[in-house]
Amino acid sequence: MPESPAAPLLTERFAAAFAVAWEVHGRQLRKKTRVPYIAHVMAVCSLALEHDADEDVAIAALLHDTIEDSVDGAATQRRIDQDFGPRVAGIVTACSDTIAVPGEPKPPWKERKERYLHHLEHDADEDALLVSACDKVHNAGSILADLRAEGDQVWQRFTVPDPHEQLWYYRSVTSILQRRLPGPLTEELAHLVEAIGAHID
Repeated sequence: MPESPAAPLLTERFAAAFAVAWEVHGRQLRKKTRVPYIAHVMAVCSLALEHDADEDVAIAALLHDTIEDSVDGAATQRRIDQDFGPRVAGIVTACSDTIAVPGEPKPPWKERKERYLHHLEHDADEDALLVSACDKVHNAGSILADLRAEGDQVWQRFTVPDPHEQLWYYRSVTSILQRRLPGPLTEELAHLVEAIGAHID
């Protein structure tokens, strides 16, 4: 039977954040699959809570892709700040590699990833590092499972289908997190990424 703490970790703010996540992601699917995208943000949030996230960080985990994936990222950013506070908005912004602009494509993949890596290395705080690690653990785990089930065709789902480019990115993130957020979560990521590498190298 689950424990009933005197002061609940999660409040109505969390339910409100889930509604925003559903509003942005509810009809999206993971790239070229039938898996609802909301499953990813739920998994990232679950991982964050299992690694001692408080409510603000758990909310940020639910919303970590909304600025990238909404129609108007800047408007979504303002809404998160207004509804959930600057700490949550800051984490979500730190975990975004771009801010969606209505009617405009995202910047080139490599440019976005290099900018994200620079921010992760030099600017992201511990809250953002935790959400980023949870995001990458779930993504890497999904990639590895799909590689084992489907083989190299998995890479055709990605914006950049070159597996060596994807491996470069995941290894770069892992290296930064090993320095800045050492611990079991980052080591799990390292094991997953090296297992992916074994399918590529």
